[in-house]
Amino acid sequence: MKIAIYGGAFNPVHNEHINMALAAKRELGLDKIIVVPTNLSPHKSGLLTASPRDRLNMCRLAFLKQEGFEVSDCEINRGGISYSYVTCRRFKKLYPGAEIYFIMGADMLKSFANWKEPEEILKCVTPLVCARENPAELKAYIKAFSSRFKSDVVSFSYVGKSVSSTQVRTLAALGEDISDYVPEEVKNSIRSRKLYAIPEVWGVKKLLTEERFKHTVGVALLAAQYAPKLKVFEYDAIVAAALHDCAKYLGESSPELRGFEFPTGVPAPVMHQYTGAYVAEHTFGITDKYVLNAIRYHTSGRENMSNLEKLIFLSDLLEDGRDFEGVEHLRKLFAKDVDECLLAALEHQLEYLEQQKKPVYPLTRRAYEYLKEQI
Repeated sequence: MKIAIYGGAFNPVHNEHINMALAAKRELGLDKIIVVPTNLSPHKSGLLTASPRDRLNMCRLAFLKQEGFEVSDCEINRGGISYSYVTCRRFKKLYPGAEIYFIMGADMLKSFANWKEPEEILKCVTPLVCARENPAELKAYIKAFSSRFKSDVVSFSYVGKSVSSTQVRTLAALGEDISDYVPEEVKNSIRSRKLYAIPEVWGVKKLLTEERFKHTVGVALLAAQYAPKLKVFEYDAIVAAALHDCAKYLGESSPELRGFEFPTGVPAPVMHQYTGAYVAEHTFGITDKYVLNAIRYHTSGRENMSNLEKLIFLSDLLEDGRDFEGVEHLRKLFAKDVDECLLAALEHQLEYLEQQKKPVYPLTRRAYEYLKEQI
């Protein structure tokens, strides 16, 4: 008998989770796949999250119609932090004569040495791995894994598409459609139970053009993607991204700006960061000073920026809708080193303003000089 364990947070389960499992079952001739949502994931904190029971229910809805799948609540019932080695031991005892695999993507194989008791896991199961978008990376990860653990890895040919639970959470947080990413039953569960929703920012859509709101969603998606890298709470990243341009189209006489004192000496393209922070606080009720400062300095930058400020500044500049000379280089830097990317981005901004003979806001100059000295 061939069995595969498919563990994960499934926060939430999405179409790529399902497609990956179906491909593994088909290609390896698996008799059963046991889907095991975690109770608490050891390496995932600071994210928007549904309760363990909600995630379990979404997995049951997602795999209900798939033959040969079982959704287990063993980790949730066990409580506490979920460790794969405990789960693998459990199923090794339940199915003593079976070939047991553990399904994972290439990114999980890459980090496997950091899992708790990895050698114990390998006594119970064989990793069953597929690529996430880049097959060449998977080969390198398998080579490194085999060298480190002297253990077999079985790969299957499915190549995952660019879909993540982070994307789904971010879109759900903003009240946007997630139909393209999750089964209908899962979408309805997320909507009816208001999972991941941040309704306090939904009103921003009314203040923006269609094109600007599309940009805002792009900023939120990129900010949520990089939030763990900068140790920023996903909620804060999405709220700051959602509201960073909230005052961009508001005139001085707008009721949302009643009581705002316009600072002097601020170039027109920069002013909306200050009005945006005011509107975020007084219209949308945001009180967190870190979120407000991320909005307040998202265009100019400043000296000694917080990680959230850096995140929103760079996400605003580099979201997928942006297209300017050098943007791909900056995106690669963002993935590699945030401060190096920020320095290069500030330098690019200063050069552009000088070439266009546009005023350089002093905060931007000081942000660049401060970071250059620090690096």
